[in-house]
Amino acid sequence: MVKLLVGLLKGAVIGGAVGYGAFQLEVATGFGNAWLTFGVVGALVGLFVGRPLWSLLRDKESTNWIAVLKALFGFGVGCGLYALFHKLWNPEFAIAGEPAQWPPFVGGLIGAVYGAFVEFDESVPDKAPQPKKQPATGSGPVKKK
Repeated sequence: MVKLLVGLLKGAVIGGAVGYGAFQLEVATGFGNAWLTFGVVGALVGLFVGRPLWSLLRDKESTNWIAVLKALFGFGVGCGLYALFHKLWNPEFAIAGEPAQWPPFVGGLIGAVYGAFVEFDESVPDKAPQPKKQPATGSGPVKKK
């Protein structure tokens, strides 16, 4: 349960930060692409939540492709969750007469959902522990006379 909450918080912070940065970029330059923004949210959450990239790089028994696959899958999850949000709900209202600033909110929401999933997935063991083999009772091969 604690791992789930940690993943939720990590993902929300990463998603909110990327969403806020994308919103400020759009205000400053006029460039805004929601699909790219929320895909990047999913990719970054995949890299840094669960077993982060630097942990996988140091571990000699794991492969670095795990982080790449989590990031690629996260990009798809971010775009997919944004599609659901945009097509199914598509809220439009104003806060204090100004249009609502959705990228930080939606980025945090997408990051929280995917972060909780990744952290929970990393906390579940992959396979059952193998029983230890018992050492042989003899001290070596038996010689016949």
